[in-house]
Amino acid sequence: MSDLVVETAGLRKEYRNRKGSSVAVDNLSLRVPRGGVHGFLGPNGSGKTTTIRMLLGLARPTAGSMRLFDKDVPQRLPEVMDKVGAIVENPKFFGPFTARKNLNLLADTLGAPRGRVDTVLEDVGLSDRADDRFKSYSLGMKQRLAIASTLLKEPELLILDEPTNGLDPAGIREIRDTIRSLGAAGVTVILSSHILAEVQQVCDHVSIIGHGRMLASGDVNDVIGDSSGAVKVSLADLDAGARILVQRQVVVRREADHLLVEGVDDTASITRLLAEASLYVSELTPVRADLESVFLQLTGDKGQTGAPLGSGWAGGSSIMRPADQPNEETVA
Repeated sequence: MSDLVVETAGLRKEYRNRKGSSVAVDNLSLRVPRGGVHGFLGPNGSGKTTTIRMLLGLARPTAGSMRLFDKDVPQRLPEVMDKVGAIVENPKFFGPFTARKNLNLLADTLGAPRGRVDTVLEDVGLSDRADDRFKSYSLGMKQRLAIASTLLKEPELLILDEPTNGLDPAGIREIRDTIRSLGAAGVTVILSSHILAEVQQVCDHVSIIGHGRMLASGDVNDVIGDSSGAVKVSLADLDAGARILVQRQVVVRREADHLLVEGVDDTASITRLLAEASLYVSELTPVRADLESVFLQLTGDKGQTGAPLGSGWAGGSSIMRPADQPNEETVA
């Protein structure tokens, strides 16, 4: 048995319209290992939902191949659908009915035993609200009930497309806790999202796409790396500290209340260089990279703060590189 639950190769989806055609997914090769939580990350419009719809047989690929549980899909999709649960769009429940009654009706439709209802309500933390009407639920509770509905047939793979959209912080935390517990219980969860910080807290593996193409994939720690290679430096006179470091061929980013120093292998040298100029460091902390910074780097997002300077530099969030170094008297 393969250790991959999902595998695609050269997957492509092209939409045609009167103006020509547009490509939503382009030569995508996705590999999701069995077990744990897999983050499927990308900005809105990157092809995440289109990919999921193709895996579930809701859209036909233009080219490429797909496999779920070692079965070619969509050809053999009926053979594996009992193993798959998915939320692609907001499921419909009856507002006046209780959560339990809604799930009982759905269990009857799916042919699942009603005994599963209490189990899945407990799995998503809704046992104590099972007899409340659906219309009284918060958005977070409604989304957890939607997840409960997908668990009625005991899926081995659960696909969630942007499950925290529209939720407040409390609702996001509820969904995050639910997803984490499902992954720990042995369900393989694919979490499609553009909220990178949330995904980073729950995922074991991650695939990052942009413009329909795979940009990076692997264990979260491998994709992020142990460190961003930058060091946060705090001292009383940031401008003077930045000038000293740039003179010593160091790349410096000036932030509001600290400096970010890049490309220094021996962080102790930062303290020494500044101390020689009677500038004393109050904080020297390696900066760990996160998924957001990795994503911005991979996609070439231009929304990052900081920009190379030609001549002159003063405050703000700016980068000074040795090649950009102005004369001492031109620095404000």
